[in-house]
Order: sequence, then C-alpha cells, then structure tokens
Amino acid sequence: MLVNFCPESFAASPDPFDMSTCEMQRLKEELEMWKERVAKAEKTKADQLLCKLSAEEEYFKAEEELKRLKDIQKNFTMLQDTHEKELNTLHQENAKLKRDIQELQEELAVCSSGLSRVGQIKKKVAEMKLKFSHMEDLKHAYPDINTHCVFGVAAKIPFRLNQNQALITFEDEVAAQRLTRMGKHTVNLDANKTADVSVKPFTLEMGFKFELHVVISGKKIYVSDIPELPIHEDWVRDKLELNFYKPAQGEVENVTYNSQSRTAVITFLRPGVTNSFVRYTKYPFLVNGRCHMLSVLPHHSVHLEKFQLYSGISKKTILLKGVKEIEDDEESVQDMLEIHFQRPTNSGGEIEKIKYVSKGVTCVWFEEDA
Repeated sequence: MLVNFCPESFAASPDPFDMSTCEMQRLKEELEMWKERVAKAEKTKADQLLCKLSAEEEYFKAEEELKRLKDIQKNFTMLQDTHEKELNTLHQENAKLKRDIQELQEELAVCSSGLSRVGQIKKKVAEMKLKFSHMEDLKHAYPDINTHCVFGVAAKIPFRLNQNQALITFEDEVAAQRLTRMGKHTVNLDANKTADVSVKPFTLEMGFKFELHVVISGKKIYVSDIPELPIHEDWVRDKLELNFYKPAQGEVENVTYNSQSRTAVITFLRPGVTNSFVRYTKYPFLVNGRCHMLSVLPHHSVHLEKFQLYSGISKKTILLKGVKEIEDDEESVQDMLEIHFQRPTNSGGEIEKIKYVSKGVTCVWFEEDA
C-alpha cells in the first residue's frame, strides 16, 4: 500500500532538548531559588526544633519550680497552723494571766485597805541604842514655848551563830582582814589536839537607823489618872479647866479630854506656865468634896526622820567554822581560840570580843560603828 506523504507532515517541530540559553538560565535561577527556600525551611525547622527543646526545658523547670512552690506553700500552711495554735495558746495564757493579775490586784487592794486601817506595819525589833544628838534651834521669840531634842537611834543587827562556830572581833580591822585573806588556820586546842578552822567574812542582816525628834511643849501638860465621874464629859472638861486655872500665871486656852483613857491635854495661853505643874508630877483635883491626885507630865510629841536601812560586812569581825568538839568546856575552848588569834606570830591582833558555841545555836547582836 502506498502512502502519500504530504510535505506538511515533515514540517519542523520544537526539540525539547533544544533550549535556548535564556531558558536555561531562567531554570537555573528558579532552581537556586527553590534551594534557598528549602534551606530556609530547613533552618526554620531546626530553629523551631530548638525552640521546642528550649520550651520543653523551660516547662520542666517551671514544673519543678511549681512543685517547689507547692511544697513551700504546704510547709507554710503547716507553719501557719502551728503558729495559729501557738497564738491561740498564748491568747489563752494571756487571758489567764489577766485574770490572775485582776485577782492579785483585788487582793492587793484588800491588803492596802487593811494596812490603811491599821496605819502602820508593826514588827518586833531588837533592843535599840538611843543616843542624844543635839537640840534644835528655836525659831520663835519665846525660848520657853517648846524644847526640841534630837536623838540618834540605831537597831542592833542579829546574827545566828551555829554549833562549833566562833565570832572574833578585833580592835583593828587590819588583823581581821589579814586572817580572812589567809582563809585556813590550824589551832592548837591543847597539847595533843589541833583543829583546822576556816575564816569566813559574813554578811549581816538588814538593820535600820533614824533620828527621833522629841518636842516638849511649854504650853501643854498631859494629865492622867482622872477619876471616873458620873457627869457629862463637858462638865469634866470644865472642872479640869477650873482646877488648873491660875489667875496670876495665865488662863487655860483649851482642854482636850478622853473619857476612855481618862486622860486630858491642857493648853495654857502663856508659855512657861507648865513648869509650875510638871515639877511635882502629882496635882490635886477637887471634885464633889473629894480630893483626887492626878498625874501630871510634860506634853511631848515624837516623830521620826532620816529613816535608813543598811546592811554590810563587819570589817573587824571574823567567823570561824569547823571548830572540833572536845571534852573541854566551852569557856576553855574559847580561851584557846583567843590565845591563838591574839598572837602576832599567827597573824592575829588584839581581840575586843569573842564568842564560841559548842552546842546548839545562839544569837549575837551587832551595832553600827559610831
């Protein structure tokens, strides 16, 4: 079979491999562009992966921090509960203390009211030494109105001296201080016996001293032993005024009468009138036809000043402890102690007083040095 080829069928068609230089250049540039895009995408992917890892690390850190904060909050809550319990306990104790303070204040108020009713606190004290000090200067024109005397008063201070102890008071405090610094001493009690004694300073208990001011009135007298009369107090007062009235010496200014104690204080107008009454101590009292003898004394007032408390160590006295019991009597042992501590070779000195107790307990009294 014959095929007729038309010339057009042999017309030229484009060759796929026959590209122009421009087209190749364009394709290369496009390839390079895609390569760059892929590189950027890879880089972006890597950055995102790093960000993810960093975010996961931050997440784990945040989770650990959150756990730590939760533990802290838990501990804080526990501490807060503990503190609240302690605070509640303190509030309860504070309330109890307030109630106790209130009760004590009420008791103190009761005691204070009791003391105010009594007016003073009484306490037994040792015998006191009264020493005249001086006369106060009179500040008025009449020297015979009042006499103001001042006395110094010091209470003796007690000390408890126990068994097998001795107190030695030296004339010079240097010897006492020297023996105290030495501390221990060996004393020959007799030919065959010795005793190791210790010398101790000692603190005295509290003592006190004050000034006693006595004012003797030149216008008043104190009358006692007034008889009990079946009349009104005002009449007794009038009779006393008439009885002590002296026209030549002065009138009676006032009469204070106490019916319970049957005493009276009579005040005259003129100073010095009292001298004619108090010199006899007894004065007649005529009433209802009978004569009664009244006791008459100068009227005086007393008050205290410069009250002082004190305590200290007796510088001239030493306390001996550890004196052994021996068959000799107490006075013999005391003599042996005195002989030992009087000798200068034993660091002693002249002894003023000594007291030794072999059995029982005795009380020794000290006075303040002048």
